[in-house]
Amino acid sequence: MDSDDDITRANRAKRGSPFLNTDQAAAYLKISSRLLKRLRVEGRGPLFRRHCRFVQYHIDDLDSWSRANSATRGAR
Repeated sequence: MDSDDDITRANRAKRGSPFLNTDQAAAYLKISSRLLKRLRVEGRGPLFRRHCRFVQYHIDDLDSWSRANSATRGAR
């Protein structure tokens, strides 16, 4: 019974996780996942974490990167 309870808690925590995979992060930023991957390779994208082979983006890091890379009025 304890095992089922642990699984339930883990699933509930996962649903509320602030971490997004590449496709989710790209959708959050409203850019293509291909562009996000390219920015990551070039070192120009948002901060990310590598958990084993999985790349994860924290929502706060996505927001910070978006603010820092926002176009200003009149910028060309």
